[in-house]
Amino acid sequence: MISTQPTKLMASLFEPFDEDHQLTVLHIGPALSDTVDFFSQYRCKLYFADLFAELPFKVDPEEDGLTLEQQFKSHLDFPIETRFDVCFFWDIFNYLDARAIAALDKVLRPYLHRSSRGHGFSLHNLKTPESNLSYGIRQLDTLSVRNRSFSLPNYAPHSQAQLKSVLSSFNIDKSVLLADSRLELTLRAKG
Repeated sequence: MISTQPTKLMASLFEPFDEDHQLTVLHIGPALSDTVDFFSQYRCKLYFADLFAELPFKVDPEEDGLTLEQQFKSHLDFPIETRFDVCFFWDIFNYLDARAIAALDKVLRPYLHRSSRGHGFSLHNLKTPESNLSYGIRQLDTLSVRNRSFSLPNYAPHSQAQLKSVLSSFNIDKSVLLADSRLELTLRAKG
């Protein structure tokens, strides 16, 4: 079942870009029809990378022969000239440990530019149970929300301060506390 949820920060992601700018967007998660429909009104290139389907990422390269960075590179293999204007992380950070977040951040760094923005969710209270939701975009101020049919492995949420210490390519720009103890975050590329 699809429901909607208001978003207070998402519209600010698009402020740096004028109407003539061709957006390049990364959506971490499954390709959802509402997100595709939303971006069809823009001149844009839309990339989907469903990292949720790949969980858990192996931390020990001896287990499968690949480092965390190599694992992320295999799923985020974009044309070398790609530069993302907006990255939707949703709640992927809640399923990655600090080493995996740092590896994901490092792999994305070459695809960012100084005006790149990001959006995601963190938790205010780390004891908050898993919400088990999948997100899409309905409108600039409305998300589409679906329940996942299964629980994802490795639920280990991070606070805003923990994310801030692990992300080296992004600063946390704004955050809003939501009613269910989640934090909606916008990110801004560093330098």
